Amino acid sequence: MPVRPLEGHARIDARCIAHDNLRRWSATADRSQPYLAAWEQLLALPLDDLLHRLDQDTEQMRAMRQTSPFAGVLTPKERWAICDTFATGAPDPRSGNDRR
Repeated sequence: MPVRPLEGHARIDARCIAHDNLRRWSATADRSQPYLAAWEQLLALPLDDLLHRLDQDTEQMRAMRQTSPFAGVLTPKERWAICDTFATGAPDPRSGNDRR
């Protein structure tokens, strides 16, 4: 399965899921509250700016990705296919069959 960016409604759904996750997490957030606030600011950016920031390999963005609100955007099957692609450089031929 090739890795491709989210398109159309999937982009909107991804932001909705991220906002919902942040809302739920902030109810119990202690030390991670600054990261959640920073994610709210990032999610308010225009899409191209958001995607650019997500792709940055900086200390700040590496730390931000440790509390990514995008949990639940991908199905387990999609997530494993991406992991397989990055682990080996090529999709695992089993990724469509043995991981659900």
